[in-house]
Amino acid sequence: MADGGGWSTIESDAGVFTSLIENLGVKDVQFEELLSLDADSIRSLSPVYGVIFLFKWLRESTQPTTTTTTTSSSSSSTPLSGAYDTTPPPTLFFANQTIQNACGTQAILSVILNNDTPTPTNPAPIPLGPALTSFKDFTSGFPPDLLGEALSNSEPIRTAHNAFARSSPFVDETIRQNQDEEGGDVYHFIAYTPINGKLYELDGLQPHPISHGECAREEFPEKVIEVLRERIGRYPEGETMFNLMAVVRDLRVGAREIGDVEGLEREERKRRAWAWENTLRRSNFVGFIGEVLKGVVGVKDRGGQFEEWVERAKGETQKNLRRR
Repeated sequence: MADGGGWSTIESDAGVFTSLIENLGVKDVQFEELLSLDADSIRSLSPVYGVIFLFKWLRESTQPTTTTTTTSSSSSSTPLSGAYDTTPPPTLFFANQTIQNACGTQAILSVILNNDTPTPTNPAPIPLGPALTSFKDFTSGFPPDLLGEALSNSEPIRTAHNAFARSSPFVDETIRQNQDEEGGDVYHFIAYTPINGKLYELDGLQPHPISHGECAREEFPEKVIEVLRERIGRYPEGETMFNLMAVVRDLRVGAREIGDVEGLEREERKRRAWAWENTLRRSNFVGFIGEVLKGVVGVKDRGGQFEEWVERAKGETQKNLRRR
């Protein structure tokens, strides 16, 4: 796998993911964090296109120890659960992950690009917008490895992804990735979505899509929760480092359709909060904080309190160290 040059790490956050796909031109879709692992939580958000699962690699399993491995069970012909579908439907979008830091966006697209066509069970397909429509048309028929390369080299997708990178002059993503590979915890995103009557697990580090059996769209909440519980059950008891997000139709659309004024206002407040949080994520406050500190020091110095202030701070530091 190529290094992460050009792709930054982004946060697992519903507001980030929603704004990311909107920047790509996708309409009427949002992400909702699921706080409980039960089918009713997913069903309450219907229509649901799929879920994005963030988890920590099990280093003792047959899965890879880092996100720099191209498949997660290269020594085995079968995944830990489900079965590889080596002849998936020709319309199924599945790309191998060929670059670091892109797994979040890749999991998002694995749901979005597999739910853009109207079917009897999906009467509300996702409007892709020009950028992703062009990308999907251009890559139609590509094998997973070539499709992964095309995705990694897509300027519109990379630009939308990097718009949500954390702004910090002190973070070298290459160094951070190397630290992860040398023994730190490594996290990964994968997607689950129903396609052509089957529940698929779409993980770019796997060689093929993984089928978890028959799954009508209305059965998706129960079926995916069953698969996720089995997966989480392989972790040590007490492990909590998981995150699950549902990919759903924009909740404002449903609120407008049924005239739910209160629900619509609640969703609009959520969007305003997301916009504010995303602005803060893209901002670098180091310069501002530095100026504030210089101002405080200047005030203390002019008032003849600087030395006293420093000594008091040293004393508080010593107290904290002794308590520890």
